[in-house]
Amino acid sequence: MKKIILTTAVVFAIIIGCKTNTKSADTKELNIAFESKSNSTVSGTATFVEKKGKVTFVAKLAGLKPGIHAIHIHEKSDCTAADGSSAGGHWNPTFKNHGKWGVGEYHKGDIGNFTADEKGNGTITLTTDEWCIGCGDASKDILGKGLIVHQGADDFTTQPSGNSGARVACSAIIK
Repeated sequence: MKKIILTTAVVFAIIIGCKTNTKSADTKELNIAFESKSNSTVSGTATFVEKKGKVTFVAKLAGLKPGIHAIHIHEKSDCTAADGSSAGGHWNPTFKNHGKWGVGEYHKGDIGNFTADEKGNGTITLTTDEWCIGCGDASKDILGKGLIVHQGADDFTTQPSGNSGARVACSAIIK
């Protein structure tokens, strides 16, 4: 019977090699572009990056009226209607009341408000462990949903959608 002797350096190299190979597989990224709706001139992009069980969402928009605007994830990845209505209502897999993200009850799609500057440009960022990209969990998976930007601010109270006005941009959350 032959004995195999591994040195500490060889064992260490094997362990490091395994960790390096699995690290890149732990990150998922999805980039999408908005279409203008309701006769607006709104354009922009959104990025979802999932890493270590958390999704970071960043949307960058242009062509908005200066002021506060709401952004929500909606039920369907359908942006075919001129007014964005084909995306359905807010994504609400847990059947909660509409509200402000992280405070009391809220839909999984209730991202919130952001401000467009005097040039009509705005950005919003959110990091959460309540979403995933393609994990198959119906209460967390954002794939197959729609992302809607609204003309006005979400009041976080009016049911079921926050009284945030017309849908001025839409994007399907798909690969």
